[in-house]
Amino acid sequence: MHSIASSALRRSVRAAAPVSASLSRATLATAVDSAATKQAAPAAAAVAATKAPLIKKFEIYRWDPSRPTEKPRLQTYEIDINSCGPMVLDALIKIKNEVDPSLTFRRSCREGICGSCAMNIAGGNTLACIAKIPRTNDSLKVYPLPHMYVIKDLVPDLSHFYTQYKSIQPYLQQKPGQATAKALGPNGEVLENLQSVEDRQKLDGLYECILCACCSTSCPSYWWNSDVYLGPAVLMQAYRWIIDSRDHNRAERLAALQGPFSVFRCHTIMNCARTCPKGLNPGRAIAEIKKMMAQN
Repeated sequence: MHSIASSALRRSVRAAAPVSASLSRATLATAVDSAATKQAAPAAAAVAATKAPLIKKFEIYRWDPSRPTEKPRLQTYEIDINSCGPMVLDALIKIKNEVDPSLTFRRSCREGICGSCAMNIAGGNTLACIAKIPRTNDSLKVYPLPHMYVIKDLVPDLSHFYTQYKSIQPYLQQKPGQATAKALGPNGEVLENLQSVEDRQKLDGLYECILCACCSTSCPSYWWNSDVYLGPAVLMQAYRWIIDSRDHNRAERLAALQGPFSVFRCHTIMNCARTCPKGLNPGRAIAEIKKMMAQN
């Protein structure tokens, strides 16, 4: 009996040996990978630490409403742009987090989608999150959007801009009984308004606007008449709804834009198209509205 048990035990050990060896090799490989990772991390950190600093001067517009007797000024900051991201917004965040927490600016998505960080950088309106930091010895000047009341530092007051946007009624308007292709549900409820591929393509280059106000605040006509002139951003959105095949109020929308200070304040200076961070052309949209008015 003892002999039989010993033989069975030896067979069991021999059968388990390859598995144990395999586990040992896997454990060893894991240990080697872990050791390599631990050795690589300090090496990467050492490379980053030895990278020569590149100091960049930023001259940033500062104004604090809690100190109304103090005039606006440019404040200079020097930071190592090798220790932050490549965009101007990265530098502003670094300044706020590490140098001066009182610096105030708007930002949200950090990828050119929301339009929050619109400002004037190196003389042109753009989004700080997609504006690369020039790797030169020249200082970089950063201002809030021009011709806007300033709330604080780089934060403009966009209340009037959004009031103008609201005035064009930027939403779908339909009249009862007027024919429009619709997709209906099982109980006859409207699920969606249908639109042909061709009609949908007419909206390309219009719906992408993120209302950052870069174009309107770069327009001299808007600087001179912003109290009555809607500006390129709002007029482009007006055109977007005028040509939407699902909307029934084209005539009413065009009538609302009649007047000497509507589309005809546009003198085709085209700063709007040059500065738009999304590559849109508000000037062309305004020209199309003028043509539609002339035809009617």
